[in-house]
Amino acid sequence: MEEEKKRLVLVDGNAILHRAYHALPPLTNRSGELTNAVYGFASMLFKIFSDLHPEYIVVAFDTPGPNFRHQEFIGYKANRPRIDSELSGQIEKVHELVTAFNIPIFEVEGYEADDIIATIAKQMKEQRNEEETETIIVTGDKDLMQLVDERVKLYMPTRGLSEGQIVGEDEVIAKMGIPPDKIVDYKGLVGDPSDNYPGVPGIGPKTATELLKRFGSVEGIYTKMNEGNGGFNGFGESTIKKLAEGAESAVLSKKLATILTDVPIKLKLEDCIAKDFDKEKVLALFKELGFRSLAGRLGGSEAESRDKKKQKDERQEKLF
Repeated sequence: MEEEKKRLVLVDGNAILHRAYHALPPLTNRSGELTNAVYGFASMLFKIFSDLHPEYIVVAFDTPGPNFRHQEFIGYKANRPRIDSELSGQIEKVHELVTAFNIPIFEVEGYEADDIIATIAKQMKEQRNEEETETIIVTGDKDLMQLVDERVKLYMPTRGLSEGQIVGEDEVIAKMGIPPDKIVDYKGLVGDPSDNYPGVPGIGPKTATELLKRFGSVEGIYTKMNEGNGGFNGFGESTIKKLAEGAESAVLSKKLATILTDVPIKLKLEDCIAKDFDKEKVLALFKELGFRSLAGRLGGSEAESRDKKKQKDERQEKLF
């Protein structure tokens, strides 16, 4: 039986935090402080340990200030409402929670959590040796689909936080109609309303997909247009005009969609080992937050979940 590969789990802290806040009803502790996002984040950590059995784990967060994308495009994320005070008031407690679980936190001023995750994933590939380790990114953000390949997958929560789906290359193609390495070109053409960059006005998902199938990339489209020797049969003059007028916007939108892989951090895998955590410390935090039901789940720590996984693997080996 083939030995299961070890896993590095990279948690998109902001994506999970926002998902938890919006997925769960208001919860308060004895002091009346809202705690639903912290509760949901804690529940996701338990789920990660039980479902993914990480050998290594990291949580990455955005920093509060602007990043390079705001400098490139003044309207970047301008249409997003300011973070609710009821959510921002829980961020510090989520950091406390992650620290209590002995999980390292990565934050770099001027970069998004996506960029940190992509940089770590790239460094992980470069460090690979005889011991194969796969990378699983826990996120609800489809932008991170661009990082998926044969060694990187996503774990995306579904139905709020209660279920999750592993997303590999086949799942990206089924969902988006294009492979992961074409996601940024797709975004360059259709834009992204959630991040407020425009793409090419008037170019929709179906047309963008067909353009990429024929020309491969944003650059490929405009190289062909500049050659002026046809190749756009079937798209119509209206589409060609939209592409011509939106050339600058397409290039900028692709740049904004591209997640960076050169954040100034250095992955030290030995610092990311999923360690046994101090249950008393976590229990004290749960008591402060009023998480009675989660306190009962501490028996499902990552160490004990690994024991269960080992027992399951041993049972399976006996069948072969």
